Amino acid sequence: MIKTTLKIEGMRCKMCEAHVNDMIKENYDVKKVKSSAKNCETVVVSEKALDAEKLGPQIAELGFKLISVSSEE
Repeated sequence: MIKTTLKIEGMRCKMCEAHVNDMIKENYDVKKVKSSAKNCETVVVSEKALDAEKLGPQIAELGFKLISVSSEE
C-alpha cells in the first residue's frame, strides 16, 4: 500500500473536504481518502501511486491549489 499526502491550499470547510475526497474516489482506485481543511491536506491510501501530474489540474478544477505531493510505502 502507498500513503500519499497532498498539501492543498484553499479548503475551508467540511464541504471542501468532501469535494476533494469525491474527486479522488471518482478518478483513482483508492482504499481510503481523508481530507482536513484545518491541516490543509488530504491523505490517500492506495495500491498504486497516484498520477501527480493529473492531480494538480483536477484539484484546480475544484477551486483549490495543489502545493505538494509526497508518497511513502
